Amino acid sequence: MVQLYRPFLSGVYSVSAGLFRFGQGLPWREDGAGESHVFAFGNDYERVMASKVNSHRRALHEYAGEAGLTPELRAQIITFTAQTLARDSGGFISWDGFVLRNTQLGWAARLEPRWGGVEVVERCSAPLAHLVAEVHPIGALDFLGLNVPEDLAVVARNASRDWLAAVHVLSPQHWNPLDKLGRDFVAVHEPVAGSEPMNRTAPRLVEAVISRGPFVRFAWGVSMGDRLDHHPNAPADQDRGEATRFDPDGAFLRVERQTLSGFPDAGGALFTIRPFTYPLREAVGGSGYARQLAAALRSMTPAQVQYKGLSVIGADLLTWLDQQA
Repeated sequence: MVQLYRPFLSGVYSVSAGLFRFGQGLPWREDGAGESHVFAFGNDYERVMASKVNSHRRALHEYAGEAGLTPELRAQIITFTAQTLARDSGGFISWDGFVLRNTQLGWAARLEPRWGGVEVVERCSAPLAHLVAEVHPIGALDFLGLNVPEDLAVVARNASRDWLAAVHVLSPQHWNPLDKLGRDFVAVHEPVAGSEPMNRTAPRLVEAVISRGPFVRFAWGVSMGDRLDHHPNAPADQDRGEATRFDPDGAFLRVERQTLSGFPDAGGALFTIRPFTYPLREAVGGSGYARQLAAALRSMTPAQVQYKGLSVIGADLLTWLDQQA
């Protein structure tokens, strides 16, 4: 099953680090539970992977790249990702230290962690083999990203600066991954409305991410449609257009579950982004949920409303939420 996350239950929209250690209870979860896994698999695996494969086929070079990624950090990221995929997948992905095998997608590859090489050694019959039948990974990080629902990014740091050293982001939400590549924490987050207080703490945040994790955090918004890939160059859809109109039956809560795992010996961290989309009626279908979402939306500044793509539909969305409450 897919976990239904409702980070809006705080009743306030906030742009902050919002880091929770693994195992730490999430205050907006009614059961008070925490998170302890990096990769989140669920019964939407086929849908998410189909979307990622479509993005990969359309223009991989617009979604993935590297900038100053050291062999040491690459090796730790690839090995950790392979090991953790095997642990979190529930058994359909395995890793023996050399070959990563996926019995749902029906393929296996031998990975070379330090230099990022990949050799697809086997394809076999499997429930979802048709999704990747014509896909040819170009490297180890690419292959790993094509086995997991999460998008992947690597943060690096040396004695003088931090920077985004690699991206494999096939489900971006109205941003271009390559625009962030090679930039530091402040430059990456500068376009985010309301990020100024968080950016002022950038050195401490980067230190925490690399040395004190792992952490989990959440971001959320409302979209008109459940498409996962909203790269600026992807074909347009009904979300965020001047002609967009609010329809509760076509609206979705989009939540991004993000994890951060540090590798202090190699000077970097792995950042994962797992998108979830839930029909809005389902997301607010409980006592007080519509009221709390409306309160969180009303706490946004005008700049945040625009950044989240709610300028056109915001008034009608709030009217509908008030009616549900």
